[in-house]
Amino acid sequence: MSETLPVLRPLRRSLALQRHGSLLLPLLVLTTLFFYPLLLIVQQALQDNSGHSSFAAFLQVLESRRFISALLNTVQIALFTTFGCLLLGSVMSLILVFIPFSGSRFISLVIDTFIALPTFLITLAFTFIYGSAGLLNGGLMALFHFELPPIDFLYSMPGVILAEITVFTPLVMRPLMAALRQLDRSQLEAASVLGAHPLRVIAQVIFPAALPALLAGGSLCLLLATNEFGIVLFIGAKGVNTLPMMVYSKAILESDYASACAIAVINILLSLGLFLLYRLAASRAGARSSSC
Repeated sequence: MSETLPVLRPLRRSLALQRHGSLLLPLLVLTTLFFYPLLLIVQQALQDNSGHSSFAAFLQVLESRRFISALLNTVQIALFTTFGCLLLGSVMSLILVFIPFSGSRFISLVIDTFIALPTFLITLAFTFIYGSAGLLNGGLMALFHFELPPIDFLYSMPGVILAEITVFTPLVMRPLMAALRQLDRSQLEAASVLGAHPLRVIAQVIFPAALPALLAGGSLCLLLATNEFGIVLFIGAKGVNTLPMMVYSKAILESDYASACAIAVINILLSLGLFLLYRLAASRAGARSSSC
């Protein structure tokens, strides 16, 4: 026994070195592509023009009415988008899973395609359909002889929210449909035999089982809507300024890199806070489902 220990120790050390060595490349890539740029952003936000450490950029940003308006717009758009995605995704998932019909498979494939498409294509389609010179306004003006386009919601906050709901709803549907397909159908049959109303079945049987999937999809929509830039920029909504749009305008249009970095840091902290809230809600939901 004593003779085998000196032989095993070098073997264990070599295995440990190989294990740690396999982590070096991912850590190097992660440091180069993520941590180092993030460190530069934080450093730029915490320096004044002379290079000394200062919170002047943060104070200037926090005192700006433009920043407060952008922050409120970002939170409002993210919350309404998430609520709309959860509502629309839940209804469509229930229909596709529990109400089979011809074409449901095709619709599922279309939903998968929406996930793969870039966001600007959806906003471009919205512009062609609902824009001032789009198909809908053009048809209504030709039919009823309107002088001005009767539908004018696209270039406003409701238009941005509707476009983001269209883009992000498939992100809720995919995990939700997978969870609904794994649901034990005997529970639904027992509830229907006992005379339970369909809404009661959804609330007491389906919803608790699908809650983790809803939290996962909803949190992803919330984070993406908080940091969405392309949809707001491409639609060009009047008066709808968000934190990513403000970072872009400060850095590219105004060349105020200190303020842009400060807003970017605040946007990162907001995203991390929302992610921590999701983790807390997910852990509580998991503990509640395991106790049941």
